[in-house]
Amino acid sequence: MITSSAALTAAELFVQAEAARTRGDYRGGLDLARRAADLYAKHSDVSGQASSLRLAANQLLRVGEQEAAITACTQAVALFESIGDERGICETLTVQAIPFNDLGLHEEALDALDRARRIAQRLDDRALLYWVHNRTGVVHSAMGDLASSNECLVSALAMVDPGDDEARFCVLNNLGDNAVYRIPQLRESGLDEEAEAQLEAALDHVRTALRLAEAANHPYRQSIVLDNFGMLMALRGEYGEAFTLVENSRMIALAHGYRSLESAALQHQAQIRLLRGDCAIAVLGLLEALERAKEAKEKPMTMAIHLQLSSAYERIGDFKAALANYRAYHTLERESHNDVAAVRARMMVHHFELDNARLEADNARLESELHRIRSAELEEQALTDALTGLANRRAADQRLPEMATLSDATGRPFCLAIADVDHFKNVNDRYGHAAGDDVLRRIGALLREHVRGVDLVARLGGEEFLIAFEGVDLPEAAHLAEKLRLVIQDHDWSALQPGLEVTISIGVAEHEQDHTTLLPRADARLYAAKRAGRNQVTAGG
Repeated sequence: MITSSAALTAAELFVQAEAARTRGDYRGGLDLARRAADLYAKHSDVSGQASSLRLAANQLLRVGEQEAAITACTQAVALFESIGDERGICETLTVQAIPFNDLGLHEEALDALDRARRIAQRLDDRALLYWVHNRTGVVHSAMGDLASSNECLVSALAMVDPGDDEARFCVLNNLGDNAVYRIPQLRESGLDEEAEAQLEAALDHVRTALRLAEAANHPYRQSIVLDNFGMLMALRGEYGEAFTLVENSRMIALAHGYRSLESAALQHQAQIRLLRGDCAIAVLGLLEALERAKEAKEKPMTMAIHLQLSSAYERIGDFKAALANYRAYHTLERESHNDVAAVRARMMVHHFELDNARLEADNARLESELHRIRSAELEEQALTDALTGLANRRAADQRLPEMATLSDATGRPFCLAIADVDHFKNVNDRYGHAAGDDVLRRIGALLREHVRGVDLVARLGGEEFLIAFEGVDLPEAAHLAEKLRLVIQDHDWSALQPGLEVTISIGVAEHEQDHTTLLPRADARLYAAKRAGRNQVTAGG
């Protein structure tokens, strides 16, 4: 997570975007959510970016930009997948089902919800299962399967958290909306008692939903539930109150720029007039609703109005107008099938582009990681002696000033030893250079094995080795160096070459003030050991 002031700004934008959504300011919330997503992306906060994209999608679908909402959800799912956030994936899929459904992509909507359901069950999350059932009910309703829709919505109602007012509103309003279409079906099937029971239950649902919308001061929710309330009252035969409720819905929609809700209210007012028998007036209202729907390019609503106009004209005896509207309905129906196919094609192209972008990003990350690994390998090689695997002279030149600085800062002593293989030229001359290399490798391994973990062992070059003793004074360093000398002397060198014997001489000096003098002073002690007869340790200032 980001912890800078920029992160706080991104978080604040997200909070403000969510607040705008909950009060029905979808366009304002959309801009805030997009800005939050961009800022989170800039600082590589994948979770924040994905959540902001999902929030943007939730607002896009409310302002009629369904394809953009699907795209935002697809991007959010990919981001949540990259961090293994199953809950985030599930929540996003339940959002994505709505624009899929609105565009007539019912199969895609149900596929998204099926995946969300499996995740919710795996997580054993009741709240997520609620949203899956609720949205599945909405999709079944749009497909005309009102019985399955009602079953899903009733299941969702049983799962809803009583304290989650938004979730309660959604399922109660959806039950009311489903009943608007389900009740006429039941009546036509002669199931009057069941129809009346569902009507009364639905009215109770929308009354509660309206109270929740008013308590939240949420105009979009108020408008949509008032419309459903009015249509249910019309089915009850109380046309005057029904018309007033739908008019209140229309006025709220008009005041807040909810064009689709305004068109729906006009259509439903005309439908109420048809139910009341005022066909001529209903035609005028439907014609006005038709113009609004065409202006808003709301094809499904335009189709529904043409079908209602056909019925209304037939009832008043204008068969020519009835036929014209019936033909217009079927023309739009054929176009809508083509539109669905076109949307699917665009979605496939977008998914292809997104997959390519993801692949390119993965390749870029892989290339960057390989470059990092290769750079680390090259850096390690640059600091490692190829023959012995010890640190080399360059690594020692880097480490010694650091160790001296630490000694100065802590007051802990620090000593340096230089070891040289005695008569190494004779080893090469008698046994060959390959054997000489074996000797150097074995000495390096023995030194590394017998020093402390905090000490540094390096090969300076040729047959010279460096040992830096951290945290010990000169007498202790000399003692440690003597132990190393004995390790080399007592090693079974004949295993390498029969008759081979190897010893080392060691010079030890202690760090005082200037670390640049430490190596020359240790080197001077080494030569003193050589002059004294070799295979010994000499320590001093």
